[in-house]
Amino acid sequence: MRRVLLLVVVAVLGVAGCGSGADEAEVVVTGTSGLEPLAAAAGCEPVVRTESRDLRQANCRSGAARYVLVAFRTDRGQHEWLDAANDYGGSYLVGRRWIAVGERRVLVELRGRLGGTVVTSSHHSGNSGGGGKDEEHHSGHGTN
Repeated sequence: MRRVLLLVVVAVLGVAGCGSGADEAEVVVTGTSGLEPLAAAAGCEPVVRTESRDLRQANCRSGAARYVLVAFRTDRGQHEWLDAANDYGGSYLVGRRWIAVGERRVLVELRGRLGGTVVTSSHHSGNSGGGGKDEEHHSGHGTN
């Protein structure tokens, strides 16, 4: 099973970035089972902390860097999670049906391996209608 997952990661990493003309790839997660290939591409052994029908979440460590990886079953689940997380502020690396959470410098480094877009959200209260988002280092991929 692990060999199949690693082959999926290798195949995904072989895909060129779309629209940007860059030679970068983005890891694409297919359902919550995509947590392991995502972690393998990030270079960590995931310690799964949350398993549900909609998402799987794991703590990861690469050297001194610590971060959290979340794989989602649906785009809607990812958007709902990110909307709720925006109320707390922070930095996120957002890809197709996955999010990495950690210090901004760690996320920028992970972006080189995973693709995605680094998003910073400032803490705010009330409606979480997307205020405070600052997208940087866009890879040419949307989150839909």
